[in-house]
Amino acid sequence: MRGAKAGQQSTTTQQAKTTCPYCGVGCGVTATVEAGTLSAVEGDREHPANFGRLCVKGSALHETLGQQGRLTHPRVDGVEVSWDTALSTTAERLNTLRAEHGNDTVAAYLSGQLLTEDYYVANKLFKGFLGTPHLDTNSRLCMASAVVGYKRAFGADAVPCNYEDLEEAELIVLVGSNLAWNHPVLYQRIKVAKERNPLMRLVVIDPRVTDSCEIADLYLGIKPGSDAYLFNGLLAWMAKRRKLDTLYLERHTEGFDDTLAVAQQTANSVAEVAEACDVDPERLETFYYWFASQLHVVTLYSQGVNQSASGTDKCNAIINCHLAGGKIGLPGAGPFSITGQPNAMGGREVGGLANQLAAHMDYHTPGALDLVSRFWTTDSLTPILPEGPGYKAVELFEAIERGEIKALWVMATNPAISLPDAARVRAALEKCPLVIVSECAAHTDLLPYADIVLPASGWSEKDGTVTNSERRISRQRGMLPPPGEARHDWWIMCEVAKRLGFAEAFNYAHPWEIFDEHAKLSGFENGVDNSTVPGNPQRLFDISGLVGLGRDGYDALAPIQWPVTKAAPHGTARLFEDGEFATANGRAKLLAIKPQGPEQALSAAYPLRLNTGRIRDQWHTMTRTARSPRLMNHRAEPFMDVHPDDAHTAGVTDQGLAVLTAAKGEFRARVRVSNAQRRGEVFVPIHWTDCFTQQARSSALIDSITDPLSGQPESKHGAVALAPLATDWQATLLIAEGTTESTPWCTSAYWTRIPMRGCQRWQLANTQSVNDWLAQLKMWLPGDVSVISQDPTNGRLRAACVENGQLRWWLMVGPPKELPGLAWLEARFNEAALSDTHRRRLLAGCDDGAADTGPVVCSCHQVGQTTIVSAIREGDTSVEALGARLACGTQCGSCIPELKSLIEEERPNARTKQPLATEVV
Repeated sequence: MRGAKAGQQSTTTQQAKTTCPYCGVGCGVTATVEAGTLSAVEGDREHPANFGRLCVKGSALHETLGQQGRLTHPRVDGVEVSWDTALSTTAERLNTLRAEHGNDTVAAYLSGQLLTEDYYVANKLFKGFLGTPHLDTNSRLCMASAVVGYKRAFGADAVPCNYEDLEEAELIVLVGSNLAWNHPVLYQRIKVAKERNPLMRLVVIDPRVTDSCEIADLYLGIKPGSDAYLFNGLLAWMAKRRKLDTLYLERHTEGFDDTLAVAQQTANSVAEVAEACDVDPERLETFYYWFASQLHVVTLYSQGVNQSASGTDKCNAIINCHLAGGKIGLPGAGPFSITGQPNAMGGREVGGLANQLAAHMDYHTPGALDLVSRFWTTDSLTPILPEGPGYKAVELFEAIERGEIKALWVMATNPAISLPDAARVRAALEKCPLVIVSECAAHTDLLPYADIVLPASGWSEKDGTVTNSERRISRQRGMLPPPGEARHDWWIMCEVAKRLGFAEAFNYAHPWEIFDEHAKLSGFENGVDNSTVPGNPQRLFDISGLVGLGRDGYDALAPIQWPVTKAAPHGTARLFEDGEFATANGRAKLLAIKPQGPEQALSAAYPLRLNTGRIRDQWHTMTRTARSPRLMNHRAEPFMDVHPDDAHTAGVTDQGLAVLTAAKGEFRARVRVSNAQRRGEVFVPIHWTDCFTQQARSSALIDSITDPLSGQPESKHGAVALAPLATDWQATLLIAEGTTESTPWCTSAYWTRIPMRGCQRWQLANTQSVNDWLAQLKMWLPGDVSVISQDPTNGRLRAACVENGQLRWWLMVGPPKELPGLAWLEARFNEAALSDTHRRRLLAGCDDGAADTGPVVCSCHQVGQTTIVSAIREGDTSVEALGARLACGTQCGSCIPELKSLIEEERPNARTKQPLATEVV
């Protein structure tokens, strides 16, 4: 289905198949469009990534759309201008800076949110025709170490596995990934596979006890950063007990002897490794025995491994064990890196990393510069390709700070938040002579630094392809017209390229033409037999079998895994089945790994180890997910998870406010005391930004230390101190949408904004007392107080304003634990006129006798904790029983681990449920 043209509205109901824009699972989505509006989404039952499953974020996609909060007009120097003016100004300023300072003073910073076609045009424009190597992507922050690990071992950035391997494995090892929250559809596939195969085992290796442990057969709560000791120890254990596949090692690998020698030097005994990793020796040896005894083993690893100053080495330590045991190239076997973004892999395919050229070729690939130059040459234009790699993400912003980079074009990402040492990044952006931002959201932390703002299309409007974690290329289809004057990223770049004098090379009319060129380049002179470069090996990435689809074939493209060639027209499910790798001699390489601890060291001033990560219902910096109020209910405020002993030492309490301090900044949030945390460690989420809260940017706590090979920041290993945030009062304010544009209460010591339906919720706290709350309310809020209840003895207050029969705001001064369930109040903001009964109940915040459902546990069906606990106490002591009564846990399944925890906590209080007369006992 094609979207209607701007200004037109369809009166029919239509459906289209597309892909989810969130994590790297790459779920297929069936979207329903009614009267020009995306009214519903459900999982695509035919898509091989998810077979109809969706997580709660994917299920809420249609709730995140709409023109509110969207960029709709180009701006230059803060003034709205026409597209022609914006494009011409962009080209003129880029040309001026290139002429004055050179090509390599221009840079681009891209995103895994871009489609492959956008990425291809960007790489071609910047590296090919602007002649700068400085084009990198936010995938550098997530998967760069995994990329380098694969390239060192296999000769190519090639994930050998597929999702079916998760169901065919006898053992799955989950390392540094809370799959249940971050890739929930894959977690559900594993869960179903375990139910079908009682012999399948799951091992979770993570410093935190996460929801992924719900189905784990073994949990190893290792010391942060000790992964390389663990897997070196596994290799040494396998050798000592003769569990190696010596035939596979001899025929298909090299480097084993040196690798084993170093492993034996650093981790030769279970006791030694157990001490280094701070785990129980018996549990550790159980893991070693399970891994060594099974052939069909998949190791899934993600940011917990990658985001380290030695992340690449950790990846290779894992790969070493798979090669040594021959556990690769088989059904249910292999080292499997799970990507964080929907098109992190697609960006890597076209050269979206600073050390890549194009089509999985690097600058050092024999003949690559000449090959790409000849391919991109037109009748009158010849590319001016740089001769070597550019600055990786952190290096790029350091170069901007030094004044080496004069122009930066940022697309679909927010480096003012996501990069480590964010204050330094912001200072660099402030001094950069030209900052161009292509963005779809009207309010991000990056936009204040932009000289030129270009409104871009977003999900449901963009048209192109993405590649998921298992190398599967899928179509993301445009169903709606972009709002206002927003345009597609590829179109914006092509129009700038034309004004730069490169029209002949960027004369694309539709994304299928870009994809076709990308596919042709992947097969161009690919291999020894037809290459003009002597000794040029076959490049593994090859989708030349998709050349010539035409628009109709492109629009109908079904999900397919690369390589796609004449020899493999239906794609390739699994790599290296024949033991032939993409190295010059066809052998995989084992690499000697010397384990290293985190670079960000603990000290007396900063004694706690910081860990950062994602939460279940949010995505990146919340520009999309925060538009769906139900996704804000599970974890409404920024928080920190703290072990009870550390909380006691620091003097902080559960649900109290606290501050984490690091050498570069601080983080203010609500405390969650949890035994799931190791002592001496703290976890914080990455999602909150200055648009939603005060001083809760996790990146402010992380130093700009990177892996020297991959350039990936060490975001998992900060060093912090913990202290209570002493406040005189706390308050909750609900205020109707559009009631006031100013937010004077944001001078408080703590605030966070929580979008709701029809209103905004603000959690506030301050260190300074308020002597006269009525006077304070007049300073803060419009309208007069309609109803008020105040107790001067304890500082508690409740007040509300009603104008013309409508609720304008509601305030409670007191800790959040005293709040009523807010669903009732939320509904009142959506009433055209309050009834007398509702007006009388405003201060109570609920109808007389109405039950408080408690904090939301199941986001899909908005089921609260109090409701669930009541059902358990009434005898519904299984997940199935709760689902039958309340529907919780019956959709995406992400809340099931939390439901099980509540069942275990409340089981002693549950009464025996009497069977019905018709039941057989």
